[in-house]
Amino acid sequence: MTPSITDLAVKVAMSNDKPLHFYAAIASESATKEEKIQMLIEMAQGFQKKPKTTKDLRNAVSLYYRAYQMCGEDYPLLKARAQVGMAGTLQIIPDVGTELLLQAKAGYEEALPILQKLASPVEVAEVQMNLGLVLQSLVPFNLARIVDSIQAYHEALRVFTWQEYPQEYAILYNNIAIAYLSMPLASEREYLRQGLAVETFVVALKHIKLIDHPKEYAMLQNNLGNALQYLVSSHPIENNLRAIAAYDEALKVRNSKDTPLEYANTISNKANALFNLPDDFQKPEAGNLQNLLQARTYYQEAWEIFIQHQQLEQAEVVTQTLQEIDAEIIRHG
Repeated sequence: MTPSITDLAVKVAMSNDKPLHFYAAIASESATKEEKIQMLIEMAQGFQKKPKTTKDLRNAVSLYYRAYQMCGEDYPLLKARAQVGMAGTLQIIPDVGTELLLQAKAGYEEALPILQKLASPVEVAEVQMNLGLVLQSLVPFNLARIVDSIQAYHEALRVFTWQEYPQEYAILYNNIAIAYLSMPLASEREYLRQGLAVETFVVALKHIKLIDHPKEYAMLQNNLGNALQYLVSSHPIENNLRAIAAYDEALKVRNSKDTPLEYANTISNKANALFNLPDDFQKPEAGNLQNLLQARTYYQEAWEIFIQHQQLEQAEVVTQTLQEIDAEIIRHG
């Protein structure tokens, strides 16, 4: 049996910080149907934005679904917003399979045409951005096409320009570049998708500057470094040097105190570039003992941060790499 609004309001009131009069208003006969729907959506958003547990996210889905049901055919815009809210919540619930992502995809796709008629361009662009991310997440399972994900991101970029929405612009370009890297191309065309990814990061960084948007700047520089490291090219040394320069730009923002995990990721990436770089570019055959020692220092620092923050999987990867470096150092010795 579907719980009544009053039942839902009481359950939510017991585990949330909103004043009780808010929930009384939902149960009240004096509130209009439209007001009750809007209140349910607002309650759901409260759970969705600051979830403490997965249960909070599931509560949000229940509230959005109740709002969706109440809309019927009378409130199409509110119905679409409830669908989008439900889809956005399903998208972030931890799940090993694809069921919730497929439900989110269906919700976004059903709501989009209504929003395009009745909502603001920004609201539509937000949905296109999230739809792109869902599609991108479904690609590894062969349940979506990466070109459709990229298309959704480009639709969102019509609204999220760098001048007015720099944060969204940076995230979209970052996602597009990562989507390019996951495009299925024949091995002889591998360089093409990697080149597109590098170019995408470079374009975004023309507009996202360190002084104005440090967090987004660091994200783009870190991921540009990653793309450069793995770029298929006849100039691997130059690419690794460019990658290190990009990581150094990211490290102007990321540090062990304020952003420890991002910092650890970036110094790990920089260490990997150093691992593959000769000490003397004119004499690569002489080896890279100095760069190996520097890489080891970075990896050791990253390992300590990952352990401290319970990122055990990343710590294990670093441990294995440290063993490889130690073996290389012994070989050089």
